[in-house]
Amino acid sequence: MNPLYEPFYFPPFRQISVADYEPAIDAALAEARAEIDAITGCDAAPTFANTIEAFERTGSRLDRVLGVFYPLLSAHADDEMMEISLRVSARMSEYDADVSLNAALFDRIRAVYEQRESLELTVEQRTLLTNVWLGFT
Repeated sequence: MNPLYEPFYFPPFRQISVADYEPAIDAALAEARAEIDAITGCDAAPTFANTIEAFERTGSRLDRVLGVFYPLLSAHADDEMMEISLRVSARMSEYDADVSLNAALFDRIRAVYEQRESLELTVEQRTLLTNVWLGFT
C-alpha cells in the first residue's frame, strides 16, 4: 500500500519510500486528467459550479503528493530522486499544456466569464472566476 494514496494531514514520512513517489504522482495525474475530462464532458450548460468550482477542485491529490515530493527533493536530492524528478517534470509539463490548451475547457470557462455580470457571485467567487479566466487568457 502506497502511503501517498491515502489522505493525510501531515505526510507520513516514516512510511514513504522513494519508490512510492512516482506511482503516486502517476495515479494523481490520472485522477486530475479524469477530473478535467468530467468538466469538459459535462452535458449541462457551463455554470460557475460545474465549471469554475469544479476546475478549482481538480488536482487536489496531485497537489498534495507534489507538496511532499518537491520539498523533499530540495532537501534530499539524491540520484534516484533527481531521476524521478526529471521524469515527473516532463509529465507535469505535458499535463499543464494539455489543460492550458484544452479548447473545450476554455470554451466552458469563457461561457461562464461572459455571463459574469448576470451571475450573483460573491466577491470571492468573482475573484476566482477572474483569476481562472486570466490564467487561460
